[in-house]
Amino acid sequence: MDDSSDAGSDFEVQLKSMKRRKQAVSVPGLLSPKRLRRKAAAQPTSSPDCSPNSTPPGRSPKPQRSLGTSRQASAGPVRRRDQGISAGDIYEAIRSGKSAVVTVVDEWLDSYKQEREAGLLVLINFIVQCCGCKGVVSREMFDNLQNAEIISTLTKEFDEDSVNYPLYSLGSQWKHFRAGLCEFVRVLVRSCQNSLLYDEYLFSSLLALLTGLSDSQVRAFRHTSTLLAMKLMTGVVEVALIVYGQLQTSQRRYNIENSKETQDRANDKLEELQGIVNELRERREELSSLINSTLRGVFVHRYRDCVAEIRAVCIKEMGVWLREDPEYFLHDGHLKYLGWTLYDKQGSVRLQCVRALQGLYQEKDFIGRLELFTGRFKERMLGMVLDKDPDVAVEVVHLLLLIQQRTDDILREDDCGHVYPLVFTSHRGLASAAGAFFYNKLKTMMVSDDQEMDAGGRKVAFFNILISFYTQSEFHEHGAYLVDSLWDVAGSELRDWETMTSLLLQETVEGQGLTYEEEGTLIELMTCAIRRAAEANPPVGRAHGKKILSMKDKKTQAQDRRRITAHFIPLLPQLLAKYSADVEKVSLLLKTPLYFDLETYSSAGRLEKYLELLLSQVCSIVEKHTEAGVLEACARLSCALCSDRYTFSARAHLAFSRLLDGLAECFSTYFTEVLQGTADEDDAYSASTALKRIAAFSSAMDLTSWQLFDPCYQLVKSGVESRNLDKEIMVPALTCAAFHLLWAKLTLTNSTTTEAEMKRVNKEVRSFCSVSHRCLSLGQAEIRDQAFELLCDLLLIYSVGSVRSQPALHTLACPPSDSLRSEMAAFLLDYIFTDPEEAELHGEQEEEEEVVKITCLQRKRNQLAGYCKLVIYGVLDLRAATDVFKHYSKFYKDFGDIIKETLSKSRFISPVQSAKTVCLSLQQLFSEMMSEERSSQDLGEIRDLAKRLAMSFGIDLHRVRKPLVALHTDGIHFAFREPEEGQLPNPNLAFLEILSEFSFKLHRQDRSQLSVFLQAQCPSAALSWPSVRMYRRSLETVSSSKTREEEGAVGRSVTLSPPSTPIAKRRRTTAQGSASSGKAAAAWLDSSIHSRLPTPTFTSTVQRRQSAALATVRPGATASDKGSVLSEPESEEDFSYSSQMYKVKPNRQRQPSPSPSLASDQPGLDSHLTL
Repeated sequence: MDDSSDAGSDFEVQLKSMKRRKQAVSVPGLLSPKRLRRKAAAQPTSSPDCSPNSTPPGRSPKPQRSLGTSRQASAGPVRRRDQGISAGDIYEAIRSGKSAVVTVVDEWLDSYKQEREAGLLVLINFIVQCCGCKGVVSREMFDNLQNAEIISTLTKEFDEDSVNYPLYSLGSQWKHFRAGLCEFVRVLVRSCQNSLLYDEYLFSSLLALLTGLSDSQVRAFRHTSTLLAMKLMTGVVEVALIVYGQLQTSQRRYNIENSKETQDRANDKLEELQGIVNELRERREELSSLINSTLRGVFVHRYRDCVAEIRAVCIKEMGVWLREDPEYFLHDGHLKYLGWTLYDKQGSVRLQCVRALQGLYQEKDFIGRLELFTGRFKERMLGMVLDKDPDVAVEVVHLLLLIQQRTDDILREDDCGHVYPLVFTSHRGLASAAGAFFYNKLKTMMVSDDQEMDAGGRKVAFFNILISFYTQSEFHEHGAYLVDSLWDVAGSELRDWETMTSLLLQETVEGQGLTYEEEGTLIELMTCAIRRAAEANPPVGRAHGKKILSMKDKKTQAQDRRRITAHFIPLLPQLLAKYSADVEKVSLLLKTPLYFDLETYSSAGRLEKYLELLLSQVCSIVEKHTEAGVLEACARLSCALCSDRYTFSARAHLAFSRLLDGLAECFSTYFTEVLQGTADEDDAYSASTALKRIAAFSSAMDLTSWQLFDPCYQLVKSGVESRNLDKEIMVPALTCAAFHLLWAKLTLTNSTTTEAEMKRVNKEVRSFCSVSHRCLSLGQAEIRDQAFELLCDLLLIYSVGSVRSQPALHTLACPPSDSLRSEMAAFLLDYIFTDPEEAELHGEQEEEEEVVKITCLQRKRNQLAGYCKLVIYGVLDLRAATDVFKHYSKFYKDFGDIIKETLSKSRFISPVQSAKTVCLSLQQLFSEMMSEERSSQDLGEIRDLAKRLAMSFGIDLHRVRKPLVALHTDGIHFAFREPEEGQLPNPNLAFLEILSEFSFKLHRQDRSQLSVFLQAQCPSAALSWPSVRMYRRSLETVSSSKTREEEGAVGRSVTLSPPSTPIAKRRRTTAQGSASSGKAAAAWLDSSIHSRLPTPTFTSTVQRRQSAALATVRPGATASDKGSVLSEPESEEDFSYSSQMYKVKPNRQRQPSPSPSLASDQPGLDSHLTL
């Protein structure tokens, strides 16, 4: 709370004295004139009494006073003598939502009109109950105590058992409470708009109570009263608008009647209209007085409250007032609050502020009044597109779109450059908003360029601008993100396949048409659009879980797929023929048939010729190219076309069989010379290219009938033995041999076969494992990496577990030998868990180096995932995971997700053995440290690893009791192991310091048992050693966090409060951290060994200024704003969050710890993009 609030003092609402009409007849219960009564009857009021003064005869009105509450001995809410509606009845009706709010308000109004003090007391107790307070205001307290005294007493006696109160409570019963409470206030104001709103008692007393509560130090009072006061003022503003409309109408009628000639003028009617006008003016003045009192008494203090929810309520209602009554509110004196709140530290408050501004900029009539505000806070709004809260950033982009649509020159091209790069962000909502902004700008440019452009010209212009933007964006290979960002607003243009293909097929003549680079860009965007339409799902990185398509989406998807198929079947062979020599373009075009409805080829006879043309083009492309990307695309297409689901699959099989026959014949022709080493350069090249093409197809088609295993195995074996390592021959030979064995296993599994055949395959598997084992130690990285990846796949497919359910195939099982296990473990240490060599490069070389790093990391992640699969599926012993676990902390940035998932899966296999493996990995690191005589800094690193591993055990302590006890037992045995010859006594005693990191997870009973076990194992002389004392203290100390964990283990819901989790260790000083890997969670277990890394995520987080800069920057005015209301001298104090809170006896509510969110002056993305 702030210093300037009037806490502890009475706030007396200042209302202007009412000037009653002297011309009207003065009688008790003054009735409004005839027309006002008629209008009042049409309003939803609960009583026919429209008198501004409802004081009963014989009772004099009390002077204005402050009101409060106090706890009394009575247990229930106060009731009237005739047992009418009580505060508890109103509260229960609002909380449950089962009663109509209008009925509740009508019942209370009836009781109020019978005795207004008792009725007001019921309303006061209802408000106190809504705050979550159990205190009740008695009639005695109501008559004798002042506001400050009662609120102070109520504060001291407030319920300390819970930090929750109705507005802050969770659960279904409180789901509609807030809406019901707001509706109650709205209906109350509307029901009293013709009578009690002007009686100088009810609403002024209610406002005095809410103002006093809003200055309370108790958050529940402050929050609830602020919400009620803001909603009350919103209702008053609505009534003021109605009164203003009635006043204008009555004044116009009076002027018309007064302008008539004297003989035609009706004096009675004129006098009646004059009375109506005077009455309405008085009412408007009284409503303005109520509005000003609420602004000064509540809003100006609470819009900068220390609680974000209270600030958000104030700003939300300010937006409503500005929009509903612009004549009164829409000026700099009120707009400044929205401008200052754009710098709020909490995202929820900034969000309400931006939404309030959206409501203002939607109205064209307001743009002129907002001109000064826009100029003053435009830079802040542009910076907020990188807000750390994505929801705020989305709404800011929508706000900038409104500004762009409603104004002509407010947002310059460099301003728009802040928004354009956001089409590539991973947050789909933000990307779609940025896409709408970009599309609106694109349409504006198309209209301004040529007013006479026809429909076809506009389509071509759209793609020209889009291609230019994508080329300048420098975010290549992310065309799918750009297409998805524009899909909601430009879906029809992106589905314009006719225009795209016509641009690609037309010839470039004298500068007309697309350039070579533009054609590649258009092909990429077209392929991404085809995929988006056919799959109806966002690209990887933007989809949060699998989207379930509605019936409408499925219908649209089917229509799009039919349109794509019908359009591209005749044109795809032409496109492939034109771009067959270009690697990137033809690779993209070969992916398009995967999204066709391929059954269409056989549904119409006239389309069969296009199938023949497609097959011919694919075979021709295979013969032209040796690049892995092109050959992989051709192999995938061949797999799709040869599927047995289609009636034309036999024709596709025939075409690709002829192709493979030619390739196999070419390879066989030069095989002997290559094997003997007598082949010349041309022959070796022909053999290697043929083998590369065969290897690409071997992953998609069963090529076992070509019997290529023996020649490929002999090539690899010969190369390893002779050390004549030609990677162009060795890598595809390894691939062909491995896939031959994989297809053979599938064939044997799905058919009956002889024992001799299975023994032959088993022999081939062992031969391949033997030669691949030797490849792991070769110097050629490509050969070594390919051998390791293929070994991981082959050992998994031919593992004992894979044939356990089929006894007839037990002969096929081929477990790895001990030497192979050791070699694979050594491969991890030598080539995966290594620091990358850094090279200081600049410009294009630096970008190429970054690509190399990402590719290298992707390969390492695939290799580590393959090894971890062998551990999880039982091919390798669980102890083999020690070589993985001991690098968990050091390489957490690159492989943390894979290692964490391996830890989790290993516990499902054997919890105790998994815990022992964790202990063994720490023992190995400790032994290495002792053998190399390294410093205590290395012991600290091992302890950090132990902390991270301890956190992986979770919070269910009963579930991990046995594993943790086993871990501690092994650790104690290791610590007191007998020394070897030449060693000092108890060389491993310091390991107890590492083991102590797991003690906080132990159950209370296990602590005492381990203490006894420690004393039995430990020599009496060693009990006083520092490491032993540290470990014993870890077993004896039971912190509050550990107590909570034990309680959670027996069924209570708690939140674990562990010791500080260590930060991932920095890499060695000789090399900087490698590229960050995307979090793949558990998906790596299901991915193939050639799976790609997730698409890099572009940041949408605001960049923060340094704290020193924050101290000097005020979200106030610049020099040009001096003298403006937007830059008042006290504006900096008004927005300060550092105001002191008085220490109170009741429990302190949780206060948010906001973080600064000011955008940096430097754009985080490429903001210089132009169209």
